[in-house]
Amino acid sequence: MKWNQISEQSCSIARSAAIFGDRWTLLILRDIFWKVTKFSELQKSLGITKHRLSDRLNRLIDSGVLHKELYDENRQHFEYKLTEKGLDLYPILLAIVQWGDKWEEDADGSPVDYFHTPCGKAGTPLVACSQCGESMSVHNTSATLGPGIVNKVERGEETGIKLEIYAGKS
Repeated sequence: MKWNQISEQSCSIARSAAIFGDRWTLLILRDIFWKVTKFSELQKSLGITKHRLSDRLNRLIDSGVLHKELYDENRQHFEYKLTEKGLDLYPILLAIVQWGDKWEEDADGSPVDYFHTPCGKAGTPLVACSQCGESMSVHNTSATLGPGIVNKVERGEETGIKLEIYAGKS
């Protein structure tokens, strides 16, 4: 399968990876969350070529993660702002930070500490069940086919799905 076909899969991970699944895009999002929002600032911060930065920003705009806001009408310069869809990526970035701090930090420790503003304490993200509040992990979570696949299978649009993967086993 080619990279440009990933977004056509009946898989939420594949469709999401088609938007932000490369290293530059995640770093661009990191900087925008840190209020680095102008093209020249992003390019300087990341050391990325203009062409690649433009390509990644346009992909994020086309997918609805970012929008452009004009800040200098004379020079036609824009800032890149997160949409609601983009803001919803923050917990994902925090989860990547947590994993990186655990498995990839150097001897000096974590490069950035995150604090939960309301309580003022350092915190780490937690994936929890929206129904009972308990932590969710690979050891206590199962999956079943959802309507996004079931409907396609019933219409004959999906073939080759390994149904046993979705048998509800954890």
